[in-house]
Amino acid sequence: MGYMGNYLDINLSTGKITELKLDMRLAEQFIGGKGLGVKLLYDTLNKGVDPLSSNNILLFMTGPLSGTSVQTSGRWCIVTKSPHTGIYLDSQIGGKFGHRLKRAGFDFIKFRGRADSPSYLIVSSEQVEIHPADDLWGKGTYEVEEILKKRHNGSEVCSIGPAGENLVTFANIMTDRTHMAGRGGAGAVMGSKNLKAVVAWGSQKIEVVDPDRFKVLTRAFRKKVRENPGVKRRHEVGTVMWVKMANDAGFLPTKNFQSGVFENAEAISGERMRDEFVIGHTACYGCLIACGKTTRFNEGKYAGLEVDGPEYETIALLGASCGIDDLGAIAKSSQICDDLGIDTITAGGTIAFAMECSEKGILDQKDVQNLEFGNVDAQHEMLRLIAERNGIGELFAKGSFSAAKEIGQNSVDFAIQVKNLELAGVEPRGSFGMALAYSTSDRGGCHQRCWTPGAELSGSLTRFSMEGVPKFVKESQDERAVCFSLVLCDFLPFDVTEMVEMFNTATGFSYTPESYLTTGERIWNLTRLFNTREGITAFNDVLPARFYQEEAPEGDPKGQKINLEDFERVKAEYYQLRGWDREGIPTKDKLEALGL
Repeated sequence: MGYMGNYLDINLSTGKITELKLDMRLAEQFIGGKGLGVKLLYDTLNKGVDPLSSNNILLFMTGPLSGTSVQTSGRWCIVTKSPHTGIYLDSQIGGKFGHRLKRAGFDFIKFRGRADSPSYLIVSSEQVEIHPADDLWGKGTYEVEEILKKRHNGSEVCSIGPAGENLVTFANIMTDRTHMAGRGGAGAVMGSKNLKAVVAWGSQKIEVVDPDRFKVLTRAFRKKVRENPGVKRRHEVGTVMWVKMANDAGFLPTKNFQSGVFENAEAISGERMRDEFVIGHTACYGCLIACGKTTRFNEGKYAGLEVDGPEYETIALLGASCGIDDLGAIAKSSQICDDLGIDTITAGGTIAFAMECSEKGILDQKDVQNLEFGNVDAQHEMLRLIAERNGIGELFAKGSFSAAKEIGQNSVDFAIQVKNLELAGVEPRGSFGMALAYSTSDRGGCHQRCWTPGAELSGSLTRFSMEGVPKFVKESQDERAVCFSLVLCDFLPFDVTEMVEMFNTATGFSYTPESYLTTGERIWNLTRLFNTREGITAFNDVLPARFYQEEAPEGDPKGQKINLEDFERVKAEYYQLRGWDREGIPTKDKLEALGL
């Protein structure tokens, strides 16, 4: 219970569709979502598989709480080998598609091979069919979703844009116009398989073991979530509440992370967005937080523009990190990215890197005029060129690190990435905890595996200190790993004990809080095994040179930099806490203890 008990194996090369039974022993050990996804990925792929070859697999995963009455249960995730980093990838995503997939009767879909021509898949309670998508190829995600929803009444759609078709390595997958599997390039994997879209709907009921008790628990939990002050704040302002807080604390990425203070942050703040531009709230299935914001711009260059968002990470990377202080322009950039199917974080990080290269005189600007910090038109043009892989866009279609290796002239020192994945919207000289969180993340420079700024600003962790950071990061990563397997939202406040009771009541499992967190540790170690198999060691768990070599120039972190000796010391402490050796490789004893 909590599971539908079935999954689909889609061989796009042959067109064969197979419905199979879920192995409940694996489900109990790895839960679903991220956990079950990495188990399937690890067992299916051999070392060195090209992520854009037909040998890679693409997994659309739900979890046992997806689509239930637990708050934020609209979440699901995509698991694959990343074409952007060459290592493990899960990309968490919201909207309504995960709920529809389960109502169609399936816990997940496994895509293999490559279709001979553009195709899309429909999944419903009555049928599973592959359809031609020649008429959709080349279209943006907005138009594709509109066409397919009209064609298949009552459905939800996820699709790729031209960037995915053109195998831009940070192409994303979009659903419900506002939700993206953004990081790591799952959209390029979809494009490599000639898979333009997946359409899902269904009428099957998602059952739980003890429906009466489950209803009592989830109603009480809903009330608790509704009354949470952080939830109220997130509903009121959204993720963009972090713009002012990050800038005040000195960790808002500015001009390609040269600083953590943006002098015009007030112009792009969440408070200004709320007061002047927000016209509505949006929510995923089963979520009362409704953190999404619909904005409308009535004056100036972008008068008439109405979009969903932009979110904090988009404002941080396409805004402050590119020196842009016009909310309408950032909203337009966000819209361009969503329609073309590009991750806004990597796009912003890559373009900011290109702007700094231009500023330093080491990049030929012949394809884009005045590619410099603050130039909105240049940013918009770059986004289109990247999606088309045209002109200078070809150089940057694999991100900043790939471009830096081609450009040379020590530009790799300010290509702001970890394991090839561009950093999110926290400058580590202003948040020392994120230095370790970024460097040890299983998918590269990611903020979702562990978020330390809240703890640092509240005093739970000491600012500008590494004291207590290894334990905090390790425990956060384990807890998030199991949360993303259920699958629930990063923004959901809950106590592990109450979540375990809801989980057991839905599934009939006998988890304890301790075994729940151990499962997260098991999942985290398996992602590390996958990455170790691909050559990742302690050598790769590092930050860009900028943060070791350059002091923060202003704000609270002024004069701070990441001391390399201290960083290596806490990294070694983190490995020890994890039961890994000095090279960051899980030991045999640890794997046996975790049942791996």
